[in-house]
Amino acid sequence: MSFYDHKVKTRKGGDFDLAGLKGKVVLVVNTATGCGFTPQYKGLEALYEKYHDKGLEILDFPCNQFADQAPGSDDEIHEFCTLRYKTQFDQMKKINVNGENEDPLYTFLKAEQPDEEVKGLKAKAMMKAVSKMSKSTKNASDIKWNFTKFLVDRSGKVVGRYNPTVEPAKIEGDIAALI
Repeated sequence: MSFYDHKVKTRKGGDFDLAGLKGKVVLVVNTATGCGFTPQYKGLEALYEKYHDKGLEILDFPCNQFADQAPGSDDEIHEFCTLRYKTQFDQMKKINVNGENEDPLYTFLKAEQPDEEVKGLKAKAMMKAVSKMSKSTKNASDIKWNFTKFLVDRSGKVVGRYNPTVEPAKIEGDIAALI
């Protein structure tokens, strides 16, 4: 199975076939509106505005598995993001990224990139703290917290996984290299 073999649900409940993204660079992010990392929406939107016309797509998957930090409905979350951060990229239906009911796309992404590198003492301390709060993290490859990012190249290969402490601007070079 490849990245392009998956279908996900749109915010409105329709099917979104990832095969339609063939030839594009894709950044997949699990998000939350009430998280300390929520301001990363600004950086994600900046990347989208800079690279969308060159072939970048961002898929935003709200997730309420980490300290209930995405409690709203799909429409409420979308309204928050578009009003506060002026997001224009695709926001999908709220999903689970770990556990028994995890979305199959996330099962695939975690199998392709099972580990995320954490650099720096501050980032390590922060990830250790949030990992202790996560009730859904059971396996080493599980998503540890909101705003974990996966980078997919134009051929559908998952080429990177970035922990939540990695600001979107810090992965711009990786995106630019794929564009």
